[in-house]
Amino acid sequence: MRFAEDDIAGQFQIRAYAPGQITVNDEVLTRSLVISADQLIRDWAPQAFEELTLEHLRAATMLEPEILLLGTGARQRLPHPRLIADLQARGTGVEVMDTASACRTYNILMGEYRRVVAALLMI
Repeated sequence: MRFAEDDIAGQFQIRAYAPGQITVNDEVLTRSLVISADQLIRDWAPQAFEELTLEHLRAATMLEPEILLLGTGARQRLPHPRLIADLQARGTGVEVMDTASACRTYNILMGEYRRVVAALLMI
């Protein structure tokens, strides 16, 4: 078994998630959020999938991700293709999944030192 020192201290990590809350480092958040290794946007404007707009996604890409993970709540829901197409045309990879999966994927990609941003609607 190989061990590695955890050298990502000081960065934003998702520690836990449950219905209605996501724990980032030691802070419990109860509203939608956008997270990257070095930035946390609390109270991201859309609080429900139906509210999601291109402007909301563009705000998340202001953090300049290589890949944007979109957590759509308790289940995976696909946004209108024009929302994703606009981001992909700008060179941003987009993966859509339920929020729990997005939380796990974010931690994995961040641990690999990828430029990942997760835009998360609450479970």
